[in-house]
Amino acid sequence: MAEGSGVTAESLEQTIREKLDATHVTVVDNSGGCGQIFEAVIVSAQFEGKTSLAKSRLVNTALKEEIAKVHAWSNKTYTPAQWEKVKGAEAAGGV
Repeated sequence: MAEGSGVTAESLEQTIREKLDATHVTVVDNSGGCGQIFEAVIVSAQFEGKTSLAKSRLVNTALKEEIAKVHAWSNKTYTPAQWEKVKGAEAAGGV
């Protein structure tokens, strides 16, 4: 468990899956294990029809307690359809 914040990549992933009904979540601890800097990729149908700002607000509201405990948090949010396009571009070497 991270010593600094008590927040782990695993705990963030679980909370995201539960609160956002995410179908894909990748959380990376970029702080060297101290639990202070995280980035995530989140795929959820709850993002359908929302602007980037609205998606970000949805995530930040869902993770309000966790985000308050860490130094830095960043995320990329996708709908399932957007995620399929991203994966397709990566497979084709475009991303």
